[in-house]
Amino acid sequence: MSFSSGSCGNCYYLGTERTGLLIDAGVSLRKLKRIFPEAGIDPDRISAVLVTHEHLDHIRFLGSFCKRMCLPVYTTKTIHDALAVHSFTAPVITPCRRVLEADCPDVIDGMEVTPFVVPHDAKETVGYSILAEGHRFVIMTDIGKMTDEALAYASQADTLVIESNYDVDMLLGGSYTYELKMRIMQGSGHLSNDECASALRRVWHSGLKNVFLCHLSANNNTPDSAYRASFESLALVSGKGAAGAALHCLPRETPSEMFLL
Repeated sequence: MSFSSGSCGNCYYLGTERTGLLIDAGVSLRKLKRIFPEAGIDPDRISAVLVTHEHLDHIRFLGSFCKRMCLPVYTTKTIHDALAVHSFTAPVITPCRRVLEADCPDVIDGMEVTPFVVPHDAKETVGYSILAEGHRFVIMTDIGKMTDEALAYASQADTLVIESNYDVDMLLGGSYTYELKMRIMQGSGHLSNDECASALRRVWHSGLKNVFLCHLSANNNTPDSAYRASFESLALVSGKGAAGAALHCLPRETPSEMFLL
């Protein structure tokens, strides 16, 4: 389930009947507590928070998660070091600190979690490959370009959350400064609809059941544009049209439905 996906805030939930993980903490605890009962999520069964990187839209409320829920926070040493000096997390992160090593699986309350590094203009940014009850869930948000390693992890997923941030024509024709446009486009910013669609052609396999497009730009994209680019790629490689894999655009500021994998 996505609670929010975009520059306004990012937070996702992955759970089983017994336990659950939050990925990023860009949504307030007050908002989550309103959503949990409606979604059937027991907050007492949430075991940990995984962090992808230290940008504010991903960690704005991580401090309150640490203080009020006392949840352990898992990420790489480099990202933890950035959180240790970040004004939003520095006072409270140390007792919650749990270090993961990139490309090394670790088990968190029965779920096998493997972070992998992706290009983005933070101190370090990771995606996560998570094995839970036989399902392989892979998330890669805020990824400036696809790498062979990211493609390899995505190729193992039966559920993939992947960034489809911007439409190239909308970005180039929009009001952003030239410097910001280049920051977004040149390998350490965000993934375009076309780049996402190209990646999906390369990672598709018959076991890929669900694809969720995340972190869509409010100014330089539309859900229709993102969906159309990825749909056409999946239809082409699977030969099954919409039946090849369930494709969804995650909403930017509102919760998604709870998807059962």
